[in-house]
Parts: sequence; C-alpha cells; structure tokens
Amino acid sequence: MKYRILAVVGVVMLVAAAPSAKDIIEQVLVKVNGEIITKSDLEARQIAALRQKNPNFRPDSDTALKTALEEVTPGVIVEAVDELLMVQRGKELGYTMSTEQFNNIVENIKKENKIENDEQLQAALKQEGMTMADLRRQLEHTMMVQRVQQTEVMQKLQVTDTELRSYYDTHKDEFGTTPQVTLREITVNVPVTAQGVNVAQDDDAKAKAEDVRKRILAGEPFAQLASDFSDSGSKANGGLVGPLSKSDLSEELQKAISGLKTGDVTPVLRTGRGYQIIKIETLQDSTTKPFEDAKSEVADKIANGKRQGEYEKFLTKLRGEAIIDWKNDEIKKAYEVGMQKQGSQPQP
Repeated sequence: MKYRILAVVGVVMLVAAAPSAKDIIEQVLVKVNGEIITKSDLEARQIAALRQKNPNFRPDSDTALKTALEEVTPGVIVEAVDELLMVQRGKELGYTMSTEQFNNIVENIKKENKIENDEQLQAALKQEGMTMADLRRQLEHTMMVQRVQQTEVMQKLQVTDTELRSYYDTHKDEFGTTPQVTLREITVNVPVTAQGVNVAQDDDAKAKAEDVRKRILAGEPFAQLASDFSDSGSKANGGLVGPLSKSDLSEELQKAISGLKTGDVTPVLRTGRGYQIIKIETLQDSTTKPFEDAKSEVADKIANGKRQGEYEKFLTKLRGEAIIDWKNDEIKKAYEVGMQKQGSQPQP
C-alpha cells in the first residue's frame, strides 16, 4: 500500500474515538451510532474534494465557492457517513493497526516524499494541521475500511462455472490476441538538401537497395547485410524491429506486407527517407485464448462487475442498522441528495 502525505491528509478520515475537547466546542453535524462528524470534518473533506476535482480551483467570488460546495457536499457527506460505518464495523471485527505496521507505513511515506527523519515528517504534517497521532488514526481507519471491504464483500463474491462459461462465450473478443509481426529492415537514405532531392543521388540509393535485395534473395544473411548497409538505427540489431502490433504499422507498410509469410521479403519500397527492404521475421495472427487458460481472467471480470453491487448491498445493510441523528438540516438535505444521486448511478 503506497501513501503520500498529500494523499493521506487530503482525504480526511473520521475521528471515531471519543470526542476531544476541540470536538466538544465544534458544531456537530451528525451522530452515527453515537460517534460524531463535525463541521471541521466536513470542511476538510470538502476542501479535499474540490482539490481532487480541480487542483487549480480558485473561486473568484463567494457565489462561485457556494456553487462549488453545493456540487461536492452531497457526495462528501454520504462518503463520510459510509466510511464511519465501515470503521465501526472494522472495530467490531477487532481490526487494529500494530505499531510495527504503522512504523512501516511511515517509513514508506518518508521515502516516497524524500523526508529524512521524523522531525521533518512532523513539520510537514504540522503544515497540514496534523500530528503523528492524527496520521496514525487516519491510516488505521483506511486499513479498517479496506479490510472490511475484503472480508464482507470481496471474499463473498461467488462465481459459478456456468457464469464463467457464459461470460467467456459472449465476450470472446476480450480474450483474443492482436496480430503481431516482427520485422527486419534495411533502409538506404537519400540525401536531402535545401534544393530538395538530387535525382542522381536518388537513383544511386535505389540501385544500392536493389543490389542489397538481390543479395538477400541469393541467400546472404539479412541481418549481416543490414549491419553493413542500412542507414537505420536498427542496423545495430541486424535490422530487427518488433514485435509490433499490425495496427501500429503505417497503412503503406501494412499494404506492403499484406499476404507475405514468415521469411518473405518485400520489393524495394520508397519511403520518405529513401528506400527500404522489409523481411517478415515472425508473424502471429489473432488467436483466442482457450477457456481454461482464460478462466481466472474471466472470474476477475465477473467479480469486478459484481463488486459494486455487493458493496452497495453491504452499505445499505449498515445504513439500515445504524442510528443516524442529524444535527443540521442543511447537511441532512445534502445527504439525501447524495443518496439520490448514488441511487441513479448505473451499476457496472
């Protein structure tokens, strides 16, 4: 799990412990099973959401700020309540973060942010209004949410053999390989001056390319001739290029090699740089991965498709069992709007 300081502090997890003195004098917006979300909690999340939506957001008026907050607040408050419910479930299951786990994550944060010691980390956290205790609490909450998702959702996603086969049969195009080709090339450049291409030099380059092709057809190794005569950078590798997807080739080159088989050589081709000879080194047509080989990939695709639906079912269960006591009517309305929007989102 990777953490960066800005990522960690940008998405502020809820303080699920007993209210501190600071919380007591703050405005409480809602109690969820007795635990509070304060105005400061919400504001920190709103700032993070605005930054995520537009890192360069700078409202030019109070009206612009109000509009922006109205857009993000419904989703923010729904997310805040859901995360608190997940953290509470994690505590019920006995999930905690050991000191060793926390120290390992802190070391990763320091390494990724090029922070040399704890003092520098504490200074960086202070700039964001945080302490090491805040950081640990937030990281522990993140861990709890992830473990609850794994235990309560991911491990319960069952995929039957019938579903596997049905998905594979109706989505075979997802398990196909793209046609690929590996080439060898020899390029003979034509000098270009301010006056354009000299006809005599063009003729000489073409004659040289034709002579090289004759030697290829006579049996001389293509790789050696590429090393000796090619003006392309691939000469260092015997002219080898690829493997490449056929769709990545220019239309002209696709036409030039159309119908050729492994080992075949094109005629001398005119290019923007001069003249070129292409040999088909290997050719792989499109194939479809057999069902048995694709089985684990199919299972992942089906599970991913089910995951959001199962996660919403789990959250619906937690919400239904929760005692949610709203202390602010505007935020309650924002929550209801957020729930309506969430319900209108198409499921994967």
